[in-house]
Amino acid sequence: MPISHHRRSSVVLALGIAQTLGWGSTYYLPAILAAPMARDFAVSTEAVYGIFSAAMLLSAFIGPMVGQRIDRFGGRQVLSLSSLVFAAGLGLTGLAPNIVLYGLGWMITGLGMAMGLYEAGFATLTAIYGSSARNAITGITLLAGFASTICWPISALIEAEWGWRAACLTWAAAHLVIGLPIHRLLIPTTLAAERLAPAPEPDAAAAPPAAGEESLFSRPMLLMAFAFAVTWITSTAMAAHLPRILEMAGASRAEAVTAAALVGPAQVAARFLEFSLLRRLHPLLSARLATITHPIGAALVLLFGAPAAYLFTILHGAGNGVMTIAKGTLPLAIFGPVGYGRRQGWLAAPTRFGQAFAPLIFALLLERFGTYVLLFSSALCLSAGIAMLLLRGADTAAKAEA
Repeated sequence: MPISHHRRSSVVLALGIAQTLGWGSTYYLPAILAAPMARDFAVSTEAVYGIFSAAMLLSAFIGPMVGQRIDRFGGRQVLSLSSLVFAAGLGLTGLAPNIVLYGLGWMITGLGMAMGLYEAGFATLTAIYGSSARNAITGITLLAGFASTICWPISALIEAEWGWRAACLTWAAAHLVIGLPIHRLLIPTTLAAERLAPAPEPDAAAAPPAAGEESLFSRPMLLMAFAFAVTWITSTAMAAHLPRILEMAGASRAEAVTAAALVGPAQVAARFLEFSLLRRLHPLLSARLATITHPIGAALVLLFGAPAAYLFTILHGAGNGVMTIAKGTLPLAIFGPVGYGRRQGWLAAPTRFGQAFAPLIFALLLERFGTYVLLFSSALCLSAGIAMLLLRGADTAAKAEA
């Protein structure tokens, strides 16, 4: 039985809230709490980012297995378990008496990141809706685009009043009180494959699924993996260091935090544009445009300093928002829904590896080059643009050979 439009909207809303919580309590946490965490354990900020990087590496190894399981059984159980894992990891981090248990807490959180962030959410929607999942994927990114805008101020407020440990424990409780009920009660278990016409055996043996399996390491996959990896390296680095970069450019602390908070609304605005005006176009077009917004904004900051901070964060957020959608919709548009979760897991692996080292590397680069670190991030985005330009030709050639 087809899932109603109302039911689909409820699923998108539920997953969007859960994704906002997941991102805000993990990926965006070090930008606010790394400094007080480092002071508490008498280690450098780079050491804290190094532990965060190790958690990202762990999530890269787990991702393909998570995606494959969602392909087979749907995402409700995996996402529900992710809420428990997030709560355990953040709880241990907040209660850790020493750096060893603190690090273990982040490793557990890394497992949760593999099971509960966008890749798992996208795979869950594709398992439910099949080829028609594009709008649903865009919908959850529209909502989760506010993760930094909502969660950065909350983390900062709790840290200022009660300390970073209270912030971690608060987010752990939120996963139990908000995330777990959403995943367990509001995510359907029906798979797209179960709603197809009978005779699944011939469909499973048909040429398109076979081509999908063979395409796991094809040239289009490699180009996408590279483009997503370098753009998310930039995104991760900015999430960890954006306020500090803006301060180095001459902005006050208040101005830097205010400007950085615009990343979320800019992401949402760009995703709404993609959902409304660009939805009938191939996602490759919007992905190509998204790769140049960060370099344009970075050039303005390097030329004009603090006065360009707000425009830079808007441009960076817009590009990041659209690329997040492309990460979910581009593989679906090119390869289809068969094996989507497994493919997402493999596409996410190099991205996670890059993200794992991005905060630490950019911390070191910031110490040496200051705001000129934006030249490096801009070069990464432009190289992603080149990969996206090559992708159409590679996709066409692959289809011609099939």
